[in-house]
Amino acid sequence: MSAAPAPSRRLTLGDLATKKDAGDPIVMVTAYDHPGAQIAEEAGVDMVLVGDSGAMTVLGYDSTVPVSVDEMLMLTRAVRRGLTRPLLVGDLPFGSYEASDALAIETAQRFVKEAGCDLVKIERGGTTVDRARAIVAAGIPVVGHVGLTPQTATALGGYRAQGRTAEGALAVIDDALALQDAGCSLIVLEAVPSEITRVLKPLLRVPTIGIGAGADADGQVLVFHDLLGLLDGPQAKFVKRYADLRGAAIDGVRAYADEVRSGAYPAAEHTYGMPADEVARLQEMLAERA
Repeated sequence: MSAAPAPSRRLTLGDLATKKDAGDPIVMVTAYDHPGAQIAEEAGVDMVLVGDSGAMTVLGYDSTVPVSVDEMLMLTRAVRRGLTRPLLVGDLPFGSYEASDALAIETAQRFVKEAGCDLVKIERGGTTVDRARAIVAAGIPVVGHVGLTPQTATALGGYRAQGRTAEGALAVIDDALALQDAGCSLIVLEAVPSEITRVLKPLLRVPTIGIGAGADADGQVLVFHDLLGLLDGPQAKFVKRYADLRGAAIDGVRAYADEVRSGAYPAAEHTYGMPADEVARLQEMLAERA
């Protein structure tokens, strides 16, 4: 097992470009709270994304669509307080940037000013390209996101791989190139065939971050709760579990419940006490009150 990088200054976009040029993979993970951010920090990742996937993983929504700007800002501020070295990316939620350039800039500014983001992320090509260009022109770095875009998963036919026909692949490639031309600093490729990633890599100057996009991307991202096995139910094909924290957590809580019910917890070592003379004084005071 390789050692995590030693703590140092906060990474920059220039560092990511250097990694791309050197073929040094970029490591990104999602996080949604302060403890998760601290874990990502200590593990030595390069980037942390506060994804709108937090709508489902920590807030209990059935999709990413309902989550609000204020909810995302609350999660992002908590993550910011736990990070020093990694770059922080904030996901702009559905409905917070699509309507106009002005709305997109206003929302992006809130993520920078109120939550301390280094970059913001927006989904799709099309009119999103114009929004990306406007945000970049306002001085805020942007991460583009193509392929499977969860905010519009219904329009894409559900949570399924994209670009599996030549025409579909060309659309993904065109979206990625358009986002780069709009000034995006990175491009996330989600749930697309590895052949698309392989074609795109030499066409893009900016780093690509894959999630279900094969090994040719310049970096990879996985959802914190997926890679640690914190969620129950079916997982996407690209998810690899590196731990089973849900099982460990259930075992721990069950053991606690069993000990409470049996009287084994709390034991003497978990209990505060008073000096004997103070107990005697208390009993005298209570007797006088009686």
